[in-house]
Amino acid sequence: MMPEESSIIRHFEHYRRLSPEEKDILVNLERYPEAVSAGSTLWQEGKAASDFCLLSSGWAYSYRHLENGTRQIMEIFLPGDIIGLREFAFNERLDGVTMIEDGTLCSVTHGRMLELFCHSLTLTTVIFAISSRQQALLCERLVTLARRTARQRLAHFLCEMYIRLEQTMGRCGSSFQLPLSQQQLGDLLGMTPVHVSRTLSAMSDDAIIFRNHHTINIPDLKVLAREAHFSDRYLNTNLRSLFADAPTEPGRLAMRDGV
Repeated sequence: MMPEESSIIRHFEHYRRLSPEEKDILVNLERYPEAVSAGSTLWQEGKAASDFCLLSSGWAYSYRHLENGTRQIMEIFLPGDIIGLREFAFNERLDGVTMIEDGTLCSVTHGRMLELFCHSLTLTTVIFAISSRQQALLCERLVTLARRTARQRLAHFLCEMYIRLEQTMGRCGSSFQLPLSQQQLGDLLGMTPVHVSRTLSAMSDDAIIFRNHHTINIPDLKVLAREAHFSDRYLNTNLRSLFADAPTEPGRLAMRDGV
């Protein structure tokens, strides 16, 4: 794989520009990709935790099954994300992980990640930043589930997905692909599939968003952000105090005047 083809490198370069040597280290982590199909379970909660997954393509989610048979989706993983990072200090998986769509991933043992830490302070710093951001995403989801209305939950999630995709995959224009089913959206946001459907329809009637199968069109991101009471500060990690050549935040520039 060439460096310019790597979702992992694009993700890391959201935080800091990488040297050719640093890019080579990441490319080597992706030397043995594995194709996985939609619906495949990467691991179940409680299983031994000894590696991470670098998600090269496709979407995935982590989840917990509850005693009453329901499911809570915890996180949504996009191309370039590291899955299992929170479990580095644990012997067992805290969550299960399943693919949302067909994709490609590369497994990296904890031991190999320690070798990376020894070789590159820059990559170690970026991984720490990625871990911090994952924690921020979970904290924001907690606020969403506890305090926001159903309409605000959906609007907030769509804002978040738009900005995350823009930051690591490039400009989205006014639309993006959202491959989650209404059941998955409900399990993520604490809603029934019927409630998800009705809320999406109401937002479409008000011309806030339009949905065509898995395509979400946002006529005006600022309007959607106001609907959600959305602040993007939890998405805009900044390493400029550590690295002078850290890039600016495209998401922050897009939202600054709108919220």
